[in-house]
Amino acid sequence: MWNRILLTGLLLALAVIGALAVAGATNEEKAVTGNNELKPEEKLVVLWTSGDPEVATKMVFMYAGNAPRFGWWEDITLVVWGPSAELLAGSEELQGAVRAMERSGVKLEACKACSDQYGVSEKLAECGIDVKYMGEALTAYLKEGRHVLTI
Repeated sequence: MWNRILLTGLLLALAVIGALAVAGATNEEKAVTGNNELKPEEKLVVLWTSGDPEVATKMVFMYAGNAPRFGWWEDITLVVWGPSAELLAGSEELQGAVRAMERSGVKLEACKACSDQYGVSEKLAECGIDVKYMGEALTAYLKEGRHVLTI
């Protein structure tokens, strides 16, 4: 009888230790992967293509700027693409708004092919924007199942 009790206690202790080890590994994985553990439906990509300053201030910046503040999305990426690159590079006011979004946790990216065409890649990089070729990155976002809002 005591053997059964000892064996049961030993198995229970091993089960608890195993569960704690798995939980610890999960937390370590989260620390390493960052936001990769988020589900795609918790991620938003705002693809900003418009060169219209009113569209920038009255839609793109309002939504992308307020989304982290109100917790609408867990992961937000603003992609500057096409005419928006030229608009942003030429406006200190818009650059300030983009920097504020970055401070609130919005990731900033820009299409290098587009910004090179407008001659503004260096200026966008100075604003803290990750200027890179976006074709593969956008394709990956779409295939991952992220929500993409194109403006």
